[in-house]
Amino acid sequence: MSERRPGLDAQGYIAREGSLARVPCAFRPVVAAARERLPDVFGARLHSAYLYGSLPRGTARVGRSDLDVLVALHEEPTEADRAGARALGEALDEEYQQIDGVGTLLCSRARLLSEAESHDLGWFVACLCTPLLGEDLAESLPRYRPGSLLARETNGDLAPLLARWRTRIAEAEDTDAARLPLVRFMSRHLVRTAFTLVMPRWNGWTSDLYEMAEAFAAYYPPRAEQLRAAAVRGYEPTGDADVLRGYVDDLGPWLAEEYTRVHGVKAPRPH
Repeated sequence: MSERRPGLDAQGYIAREGSLARVPCAFRPVVAAARERLPDVFGARLHSAYLYGSLPRGTARVGRSDLDVLVALHEEPTEADRAGARALGEALDEEYQQIDGVGTLLCSRARLLSEAESHDLGWFVACLCTPLLGEDLAESLPRYRPGSLLARETNGDLAPLLARWRTRIAEAEDTDAARLPLVRFMSRHLVRTAFTLVMPRWNGWTSDLYEMAEAFAAYYPPRAEQLRAAAVRGYEPTGDADVLRGYVDDLGPWLAEEYTRVHGVKAPRPH
């Protein structure tokens, strides 16, 4: 039997990470503002809202970290909902200098609780999201172990994503400033995918990119330095075009092929 790693409870299930108590003091005003304004934006359509990412984990850095929010609606999101979310995010980003942007995910309650999303968005809510407003959907979701099904349904779609990444890279301006957010995003995605590739064998959970890279390195030593470098760029990105080419021409395709071999392909979604 595999050694039980951090991130699991006494029964071997992935423990919910983050809490409002861990939000650093500098970020509490913006969290309070988000909690106050979300009902004004969505009204009776709002079911619940959650924080995720570095703020509820307590690892946010002033001026560097963004505010990540998941909003569950009673119905499917509309264009008006998306416009309202963008406007709220822009207002918070302008008013609070301690954050570097706001990211808002909008989903219906039915989708989050659906069988198709049970081991993807459902797991995300139950394990990686911290309740901010409303009824906690985690109460209606199962508990999760770090197995192959979870690995497949969370990150088993890298191959089709790479085609979109190549398009984004080709359409980006030829400047370091334009490439920097792409390097940050793709570095994080590749490290997280590499980690979930080995997660069932490692038998634990972490959201720390460095820990993820080290877990992967134990099983794939020839690719270890690439993942360690990607973890660094996930926190301190550069705008190097060669890095992006390496991601979509070498590391990404290899990882997608290996992921499919080990865990299979993510099931199609109706959305």
